[in-house]
Amino acid sequence: MSQPILVLGASGYIGQHLVTELSQRGYTVRAAARRIDRLQKMALPGVSCHHIDLNWPQGLPALLRGIDTLYYLVHGMGEGGNFVAHERQVALNVRDALRDAPVKQIIFLSSLQAPEHEQSDHLRARQITGDILRETGIPVTELRAGIIVGAGSAAFEVMRDMVYNLPVLTPPRWVRSRTTPIALENLMHYLLELLHHPGNSSRVFEAAGPDVLSYQQQFEHFMAISGRHRLLVPVPFPTRWISVWFLNVITSVPPTTAKALIQGLRHDLLADDRALRALIPQRLIPFDDAVRSTLKEEEHLANSSDWGYDAQAFARWRPEYGYYPKQAGCTVKTSASLSALWKIINRIGGKERYFFGNILWQIRGWLDLLVGHRLEKGRPSHEYLQTGDTVDSWKVIIVEPEKQLSLLFGMKAPGLGRLTFSLIDKGDHRELDVRAWWHPHGMPGLFYWLFMIPAHLFIFRGMAKRIAKLAEEITDKV
Repeated sequence: MSQPILVLGASGYIGQHLVTELSQRGYTVRAAARRIDRLQKMALPGVSCHHIDLNWPQGLPALLRGIDTLYYLVHGMGEGGNFVAHERQVALNVRDALRDAPVKQIIFLSSLQAPEHEQSDHLRARQITGDILRETGIPVTELRAGIIVGAGSAAFEVMRDMVYNLPVLTPPRWVRSRTTPIALENLMHYLLELLHHPGNSSRVFEAAGPDVLSYQQQFEHFMAISGRHRLLVPVPFPTRWISVWFLNVITSVPPTTAKALIQGLRHDLLADDRALRALIPQRLIPFDDAVRSTLKEEEHLANSSDWGYDAQAFARWRPEYGYYPKQAGCTVKTSASLSALWKIINRIGGKERYFFGNILWQIRGWLDLLVGHRLEKGRPSHEYLQTGDTVDSWKVIIVEPEKQLSLLFGMKAPGLGRLTFSLIDKGDHRELDVRAWWHPHGMPGLFYWLFMIPAHLFIFRGMAKRIAKLAEEITDKV
């Protein structure tokens, strides 16, 4: 435990769980990722958070100093475009940095592999990454897993959203493919225990749960456990016909991630975990028990730093809401000072109202009146908003001076949302981000979001530019 552990990709689904577990076990951890705000807010003992973009890895050699073990959890499924090339370049950058580093072992979380001629881009990218990491000469333990059953697992959330959001399930023929889904708890145990079983050379382990199930059987088990019974009719369409648009409608999982995953489900992905179980014995959690545990955990999603641990947000949360939020917003660069930007942002609801498109905000309020929901009006008299304040129908849930202001959505709509204003000092300029986050409630919530997207893109761009302009005027006067 004396040597720090470096986790690359620490902000991802597995990364956040792993960093938390390592912290609880007393390890010193360097958690590195492009987006580290959420990890920083967790303030985990023994964990230092480091921003790094592995496309430009100048800071990586410093992070590698004094490191014995590197967890490599980076993947590019959410990148869109040619993420195979993206993953390859990132792996090459890490390989080059590792050649002069004291690292003694690399633990790389990968995916089960199909035959080479049947691989999707996602599986091919995982294979390429593993091959490049092994070029370092450092022993690489590659842990390959298939479907992970846990809150936030993209594969699990796609299945969950399809069951919750569609009256009839008509998935393509990949539902007949078989796999060995593993509970997140079991996978985390393997990742943690591999620290105590370093290899003298590179090796590959496959991780699996105790059940061999087709995707159709997983749907059937999920429906039985959740109590949401749907007619399931597989259709003989090729997987590639599942467009990004369709995925964007039926699931809250980011569409590029969902599409990459589904394209990897065309064939059986069965793990042979005998070697891993012999090395690290543990009780494997059955699929049904893992689903029950995951659904129970998702009931508490709104009790988090994203929502300021606000009691009202937690009370309004429903298990049927999408785990992943939809989002729309705009980021602008400005010469305005942080203090000027913060001053203007805190005027929301006052003389400037919402800074841009005020007639559209007013029309949205009228829609609530049509369904009998009368909205509150007004804002506090003090200049700077405080947690718990109300601005019209919005409630202030997060106040981080000169960093972030978050408001809880208070209008009638099928889901739960928040509006955030975020500030970042880039030295020679500042960045202002105005963004709405929306967890949809079933298909109505998804259609509501799609209906509002044109207005959102128009309004938030105008808001961000107007706030920046007003703040620049204040800065110029100082």
